[in-house]
Amino acid sequence: QVQLVESGGGLVQAGGSLRLSCAASGRPFSGYVFGWFRQAPGKEREFVAAIGWSGGSTNYADSVKGRFTVSRDGAKNTVYLQMNSLKPEDTAVYYCATKPYYTDYDVKALYHYWGQGTQVTVSS
Repeated sequence: QVQLVESGGGLVQAGGSLRLSCAASGRPFSGYVFGWFRQAPGKEREFVAAIGWSGGSTNYADSVKGRFTVSRDGAKNTVYLQMNSLKPEDTAVYYCATKPYYTDYDVKALYHYWGQGTQVTVSS
């Protein structure tokens, strides 16, 4: 059974940085895509970034391009989201998710497995 466990959230001042981790287990992830999504209070869950496990292709939401970087470590079965130049509007619960193909990487309804989420709060 696939399990995703996020960590690394916290409280940070605007302009600061955080690195989120998503530890994955339960099966080989060759061909899978890992997505990061976030949900702010009262808002829909939205796509943030995605990375292909095998080839390492990446995609980002326009709102985080140039500030966030997604990466993976195959040896540790872990996906990371490095977040720099954080803004108060980045405040949300961040979720890691995965599915067995890369197309439609930004469509949350197509993801099969989700982590429990980690809170990121950016103060002004």
